[in-house]
Amino acid sequence: MTRFFGMDYISNPGAVTLAAGIACGVFLGWTLRGRFGCSRTIRTVAANDAGSEASVMGERGEFKMILVVRSDLKMGKGKVAAQCSHAAVSAYKQLLKRNPDLLKQWEYCGQPKVVVRAPDEEGLIELLTQAKELGLTISLIQDAGRTQIAPGSRTVLGVGPGPADLVDKVTGHLKLY
Repeated sequence: MTRFFGMDYISNPGAVTLAAGIACGVFLGWTLRGRFGCSRTIRTVAANDAGSEASVMGERGEFKMILVVRSDLKMGKGKVAAQCSHAAVSAYKQLLKRNPDLLKQWEYCGQPKVVVRAPDEEGLIELLTQAKELGLTISLIQDAGRTQIAPGSRTVLGVGPGPADLVDKVTGHLKLY
């Protein structure tokens, strides 16, 4: 029987191979994170800027997407999930075309998404205006009206993906859904 402490463990070829594999994996992960991980400077593309270098990230270099759900519509859980999915996919497609570097940074940072609530449509539109002013990606979802709510109802606002500190300026005060 192989013991986990002492010479029996160290002389076991399988344990040495496992340890070497773990060490290689840690080194490779560390190296790739340094090369592709969350950096402090990204390439920004705005309507009035053809792509200048700017340090637009927060202190820790984080990105996130916030999905703001109207709580006054009383949508079911499945409906909320579908509407949030529409907002996330819409935002992803926008960034894929407009700023793939920012999208890549968000992906490498784990694609954080948080769902919060807004009291009504007016609150949703105020958030949309603030996000636009900061140059954040936005995706406003209007329902087709086939199931639970009236056609054209604005259900979810996606804010980001973007630098966490900028996104928090718009949505940081909202409560989790």
